[in-house]
Amino acid sequence: MNIGEIARRAGVSRSTVSYALSGKRPVSDGTRRKIQRVIDELGYRPNASARALANGRTSTIGLVFPPAGDHYTGMQLDFIGSVVEAAAARDYDVLLSPSGVDSDRSFQRMLGERRVDGAILMEIRLEDDRADHLAALDFPSVTIGRTARPEGGWWVSLDHTALAASCVHHLADLGHRRVALVNRPEQLLRAGYESAHRGLDGFTKAAAERGLTVRTYTCGDDAASGQACVERILRDDPATTGLVTLNEAALGGLYRGLAGAGRHVPRDFSVTGVVAGRWAETVTPQLTAADVPARELGRRAVDLLVERLDHPGAPPRHHLLTPPISLRGSTGPAAGTA
Repeated sequence: MNIGEIARRAGVSRSTVSYALSGKRPVSDGTRRKIQRVIDELGYRPNASARALANGRTSTIGLVFPPAGDHYTGMQLDFIGSVVEAAAARDYDVLLSPSGVDSDRSFQRMLGERRVDGAILMEIRLEDDRADHLAALDFPSVTIGRTARPEGGWWVSLDHTALAASCVHHLADLGHRRVALVNRPEQLLRAGYESAHRGLDGFTKAAAERGLTVRTYTCGDDAASGQACVERILRDDPATTGLVTLNEAALGGLYRGLAGAGRHVPRDFSVTGVVAGRWAETVTPQLTAADVPARELGRRAVDLLVERLDHPGAPPRHHLLTPPISLRGSTGPAAGTA
């Protein structure tokens, strides 16, 4: 089925059908209704490539989301799902590019062949060549996360500095004086991942403000690394009574390591962090955490990108989210405090 057949059955020219579909030229309401009736009867769906040639839009957005390690974590998959769901609600498809630096072929094909109308970038670094490249091309894009120069950009982000600080203040309020930070892997910190750096900054500043004795650790994105990290924490400072984690993928291992060391949570040791709510609820006891709102972040990113596509001259907009700490069962008073 094609435009020629629709035109024949509707008794109009091919160009009239094309104008009715693309909106490039006005078509009378009566003619438009006649064409639409034929389309409905035939179940016609315009070819995506032809539609893109006709109106310059593919109705597809790119999600540039390289896995941080050799696999996607549960939280990363939550973000992918949230973007796909929000895009579908806006009648957009999503093309995933798992590479993401400006030299990668997947990223270049997506841009050079104009396979997408715009792009959402994730796993943002403080100095991010992908964001710089898209800005130089004036290619419509939104980042989930902030670079070191967020002004003038379109982005949605968590305030990891404030969230990590809130976790520290929560432990300090419970009387904990010796606290550890479990961050993302060392290679991500070296690469400048903004969430890892801003979380570290918030942790160290809040700890200094409260006069706490602290140590900071990098940790692989898996349970075995989490268990090894706890063993290292307790070996370095057995008097540690609490930790803040920015690494949800290591969470199960952190709990396992504490259990193996005979530390009961929360009676002997308190655990908190910045983790998606549904993952915080998979451990026992459930994790007191600043819940990462993956669905909201994905929805807001898609909304911003569609706004940018529909209004090319609109001034840049952004959202900085600071969800409260959800009190669950993993934190309690430090031993010897009321």
